Amino acid sequence: MAESISNESTMRMPRAETASARQARFGATAGLYTIVVIAILVLVNWLANRYNKTYDTTSNKRYTLSQETQKMVKNLKSDATITYIDRSSGFESARGMLDRYKNLSSKIHVQYVDLQKQPMIARSYGLRFPGTAYVEVGQRREEAKSLTEEGITGAFLKDLKGVRKVCFVSGSREHTLDNTDGGGLSRFKTFLERDNYQANAVTLLDKTEVPKDCNVLVIAGPQSDYTANEVTAIKNYVQNGGRVMFLLDPPLNFGREHISENTGLTDLLASWGVTENKDLVLEQNPMGQLFGYGPEIPLVNNYESHPIVNELKSSFTGFPVTRSLQVKNGDKSTVEKLFSTTDRAIATTRLDSNEINPSDPSNKKGPFVLGAAGSYNTGNANNPGRFVVIGSSGFISNAMITFQGNQDLALNAVNWLSSDEDLISIRPKAPEDRRLNVNQRQMNLFFYFDLIAIPLLIIVGGVTIFWKRR
Repeated sequence: MAESISNESTMRMPRAETASARQARFGATAGLYTIVVIAILVLVNWLANRYNKTYDTTSNKRYTLSQETQKMVKNLKSDATITYIDRSSGFESARGMLDRYKNLSSKIHVQYVDLQKQPMIARSYGLRFPGTAYVEVGQRREEAKSLTEEGITGAFLKDLKGVRKVCFVSGSREHTLDNTDGGGLSRFKTFLERDNYQANAVTLLDKTEVPKDCNVLVIAGPQSDYTANEVTAIKNYVQNGGRVMFLLDPPLNFGREHISENTGLTDLLASWGVTENKDLVLEQNPMGQLFGYGPEIPLVNNYESHPIVNELKSSFTGFPVTRSLQVKNGDKSTVEKLFSTTDRAIATTRLDSNEINPSDPSNKKGPFVLGAAGSYNTGNANNPGRFVVIGSSGFISNAMITFQGNQDLALNAVNWLSSDEDLISIRPKAPEDRRLNVNQRQMNLFFYFDLIAIPLLIIVGGVTIFWKRR
């Protein structure tokens, strides 16, 4: 009996030792895994602090800085600092926007100043309101108008380029900057100011030359003839290195519509290689019908290779009441097409009636050139004259400027004219309205399905599995 107990005890000892060894081995493995996991977490946190990367999964890239901003930052020649001054409680709300700039380049530095703990620094910046950002590039410092991309990028542009002036000619019933109606240019003025341009109206009736502080001159749909004095001032301006955008509408003449032919301006453009045809372009575009537009607003998606339109390949632009152009190089000018209609377009020369017969055999067949850009050889390779000609002024009006690519086309043209090619890009789009519109019946369906049916199914499933295991 004793021997039996001794044998049994001898047999249990190895089993106990085996279980103990197994337990020790499992403990060591668990400890090793714990150390590895902790090491990975430490490494991930270290990398996250050192390399701050984000990914924007929104459909319209709402949290991604625009191509304009990215190009500007890419071309920085020296370090830049964004200083944000606020109470410490406001730092976190600003960090999201400022970190987007910081992540674009190692040349951009962001610093936060607590106005309560460092009031003298806040005073040295001339702080007026808490929550203000200041952008410093080299020796220049500019206050951002707002803590948005438009405000901060605008401050960068002021530092890098200074304020540029776009002058709109007035005095011949052109579109006006301060008019908020559908035919006004108040929205275009706002977009220009966001790109750090100053938009002003000027008259050339009493002047012998275009004001010297005008970086770009815009002629936006004059309905009356320009005087010989005005035409001469514009001619000399371009031929001495000036930049002009010509937006001349078809010379309609029926009912209350009376737009002068403006022979002085059209002859000037013809001498540079751009002929403004006396016609009205019409097109029954299926896309136009989707937007509710008639044939008087041709939609364009056929662009040439030019800095103004290179970024517009995936966008439509619309041109209400437009005329066609013919382009060729002049004696001292080089002209390029910008965009054209499809071959479905027609052009009528009957401009004295609002009744158009699409099957009239006298109508011209498309495609038609609607926009062109040219350079004038001034003899100074570093300062050529530049001009853009588009057969419609209505595309920059309040009613049309926000359609698809119209805003980008208009601003890109101004950027190219003012030699700011690095700013030509697609601007940030407004946030999408992704709201869910449902009626009362759909709300009741959501209530019974999401709050009653699904939880009930989960409970029934859990109870069923419990009883099966019992």
